[in-house]
Amino acid sequence: MNFKKTVIAGLLTAALAGSAPLLAEAQPELKTDDDKALYALGLFISRNVGVFNLTTAELEVVKSGFTDGVTGKTPKVDLETWGPKLQALAQSRAAAASAQEKKAGEAFIAKAVAEPGAKKLAGGTIITELKAGSGASPKAADTVKVHYTGTLTDGTVFDSSVKRGQPAEFALNRVIKCWTEGVQEMKPGGKAKLVCPADIAYGDAGSPPTIKPGATLVFDVELLEVKPADEAAKPAAAPAAAPAPKPADKPTAAPAPAPKKN
Repeated sequence: MNFKKTVIAGLLTAALAGSAPLLAEAQPELKTDDDKALYALGLFISRNVGVFNLTTAELEVVKSGFTDGVTGKTPKVDLETWGPKLQALAQSRAAAASAQEKKAGEAFIAKAVAEPGAKKLAGGTIITELKAGSGASPKAADTVKVHYTGTLTDGTVFDSSVKRGQPAEFALNRVIKCWTEGVQEMKPGGKAKLVCPADIAYGDAGSPPTIKPGATLVFDVELLEVKPADEAAKPAAAPAAAPAPKPADKPTAAPAPAPKKN
C-alpha cells in the first residue's frame, strides 16, 4: 500500500463524509455533472480506505485531522512520525477482517462438502459435477475456454463471463489455485460448481471492493474447450516450396505511353 495515497485517501474520505448528524438530516442533491463526479470521487476513495474498517468514532478522528490540515491549524501529531504507521495499521485491520471472514466461511464450506455429489479435493477445492462432459480433462499447463459465474457466499455475483457474453480463455496454471485444481477434474462440455476457500482463492488480501479479505468464493463453471499445451508448443509446419517460375516464351510488352495533351 502506498503511504501517501493512503493518507490522501483517508483525509478525502473524511472530508466527503462530512458531519454525521448533518448527513443524517440532509443528503446533498446531485443536481449538476460536477456534483455527480464529486460523488463518484467519494465512492472511489471509500474503496481505497475500506481496509481500515473505520468505526463512527474513528471517522470523527480522521475528520478532525483533515479539518486541522485544511484550515492550517497546528497538527496534534507529527505526520512524518505517524503517517508511516498507517501501513501497519491497514495490515493489522485487514488480517483481523480476514480471520473473521474465514470463520464465517467455515460453516458454508462444511455445508458444501455435505451436499450430494460434492467431493473435496486434496488442495481444498470442493467440486460438485452439474453436467458430465466427455473427452480428456485438461492438465495444469493447458489452455481452457470456459463460461463462468463467480459469487460470494451470500449469492452476490462479482464476475460473470456469461453476463459479458464472451467466454474466457486462459492457461489453467495462471489462475487461482482452486480453479487450477478443480477444472482439471472436468471434461469438455461439462459443468461444475467449485467452492473455493480463501486460502486457494484471493487469500487474506481479497480483491476489494467486492471480495473481502478471507472470503470463500463459489464458481459455476462450464468447460467449453481444452487446448493442450503440447500442441500449442509445436512449431508450425514449414510451408511447401513454391515451384520455380517458368520463363515466358516472349518478353511481356511494355505498355504504350499515354498520348500527350496539347
